[in-house]
Amino acid sequence: MLAQIGATSAAVRSVVGRLFETRFGAFAGLAFAAITLGGCVLPTTPLSGADPADPGAKVAGVGYRSTVAPYTSLRPTVPSPWRHLNDSVAPSSKSGH
Repeated sequence: MLAQIGATSAAVRSVVGRLFETRFGAFAGLAFAAITLGGCVLPTTPLSGADPADPGAKVAGVGYRSTVAPYTSLRPTVPSPWRHLNDSVAPSSKSGH
């Protein structure tokens, strides 16, 4: 039984191998020709809009806006006298309480 399976497998491999080698060679040749000649084909669609290689083409103006323009330093400063700060935010003594 094992001998028959081995013989069948060998026969299938030989037939498939010959077909694969023949078809692979033809496919490889066609692929090589397509890749080689593909670079020689001119583009079939025209450019839409202005030609990017034209130095006289009209373009939008260039602007500049700083990303750090509203920056203010938040480094610690010398502390003010705390009594003066408290007096400035305390309720007035004229409220009647």
